[in-house]
Amino acid sequence: MIATGPRSSGLIWLRRYLQGLGLAAVIAVAPSATAQVVSPLAPVTTESGHVAGQTLKSGVKAWLGMPYAAPPVQDLRWRPPQPIFWEGVWNADRLGPECIQVLRPHDINHYFGEEPTSENCLYMNIWSPGAAEADSKLPVVVFLYGGGGTIGSSGMDSYKGEELAKRGAVFVNFNYRVGLMGFMAHPELTAEQGGHSGNYAYLDQNAALKWIKSNIAKFGGDSDRVVIMGQSAGARSVTEQIFSPLSKGLFSGAVMSSGCTWNIATDSLADGEKTGLKAQELLGAKNLAAMRNIPADKILAIQSESQVGTKREGVKANGVIDGYFTPKSHKEILAAGEMSDVPIIAHYNRDETNSPFSGVKNLEDYNELAERIYGDKAKAFLKLYPAASDDDVAARATQIALDSRLAKNARDCAALQVKHNKSPAYVSMFSRKHSFAPGVDYADIDEKTIGAYHTADIPFWFGTLETFNKLRQGRAWTDTDRALSEKMMASLISFAKTGDPKTSDINWKPWSTSNDAALTLDAAIGTTPSNPAGIDFIAANPLPQAAPGVAPGRVPGTGPRD
Repeated sequence: MIATGPRSSGLIWLRRYLQGLGLAAVIAVAPSATAQVVSPLAPVTTESGHVAGQTLKSGVKAWLGMPYAAPPVQDLRWRPPQPIFWEGVWNADRLGPECIQVLRPHDINHYFGEEPTSENCLYMNIWSPGAAEADSKLPVVVFLYGGGGTIGSSGMDSYKGEELAKRGAVFVNFNYRVGLMGFMAHPELTAEQGGHSGNYAYLDQNAALKWIKSNIAKFGGDSDRVVIMGQSAGARSVTEQIFSPLSKGLFSGAVMSSGCTWNIATDSLADGEKTGLKAQELLGAKNLAAMRNIPADKILAIQSESQVGTKREGVKANGVIDGYFTPKSHKEILAAGEMSDVPIIAHYNRDETNSPFSGVKNLEDYNELAERIYGDKAKAFLKLYPAASDDDVAARATQIALDSRLAKNARDCAALQVKHNKSPAYVSMFSRKHSFAPGVDYADIDEKTIGAYHTADIPFWFGTLETFNKLRQGRAWTDTDRALSEKMMASLISFAKTGDPKTSDINWKPWSTSNDAALTLDAAIGTTPSNPAGIDFIAANPLPQAAPGVAPGRVPGTGPRD
């Protein structure tokens, strides 16, 4: 009989008992767990302890809800993550709770069902091919979720790794602290922690990457071929790992989707401490000890939130230059050449951003708006973004939005990589509109007009297209969609395996001044040349947040924040 540990006393004993009787050891677990028929795997020995996984119906091996650090509760609230060890066997048969956060509305595009939420949330999930063994040395993809730094979970169905594991990679994701729990600096914390505080979310990620480095071989992975990938705020997290000395050597490549910003300004520790003091004031707490005793929902109540149907002013904590995880500014780290030198992919979606031109419908309004914004420079602007008819306006508006933000940022990342590192950079743009099912209606998007929105690429990278049909018929996927997803998965696995995303289907060339273009991911895969003159013009003459005289509002096609 195996020793029992946390979450292991009932189900494992029953499985082993049935095996001893020679009966089928296939048990349907409760819907609140994995909602799949599974069969148990022999325990794997990790540095933290023994962990038992399962074989899914697809044949993929999975370990779900495995802790990689001690629960950050009580005195560990607002402390760097601490190691965890357990006796017996940890039964990793269900997802762990997401880190405490405001929950999502149920009528939005990216709602896939409710998840439990808790401060006790530092759990990891691993999917591995069915034939993988401890010496298989398979490429590893590690995903960091987005959510603006205040929401997000590794348990979202669109972030699962079963499909990539079917195709030969080990896939890992994990939860990390968000919001004030994940980022708050404070003078008392700084004194307590040796001169630094904040950045707990990034330190959680660093702890998970260290755990992966030490243990992933036991699950069939190669610790020297680990690609980290993040989307939106997750892409910012990947950037922070690239720039932190604490994470050097923990990964061999990096993918930043919708947020490759290497020259972004970061708050000082002093500014972060002011945010912490403001949080203390709003909570009415006497000191740090009192703040650690306040229920987590009270802390959520003072956070600034911006989601569909809600907008609440409050405190928002960000990453800081703490002198520890982030020792200095990105600019200084770049100048010193101190970031990790690994291949990168800087990726964005065609329709996930907007500009004052995004709502313009005809040529007359387009030209008139250019005159209002740029005055005597309007002629030069219109030469860079010409439109000869009403039909040209939408394409020009999309290009202006991209050149003002995401295309510019991705190109800047690639140029900085080429300048400061030896490893190559690759740039890509996802431009395929999802195949929405007839009659579907979401609160946060206009499915009739939306294009390749924020996060639209992720289910294609991971093969999780059917996620959108879990609770309602949200998509009517086509063979073209599925073929594109297959090509993108193969490219991601190739990047993890070799550092080069090129495959037999995708001739992806590294970015350079002579190849100043983005690979375009759509039904037909091609390239989209950069517009350096336009990018430089807008950088020198920034666009306003909204058109002069026009109230800002939701522009169809911008997509949900995730």
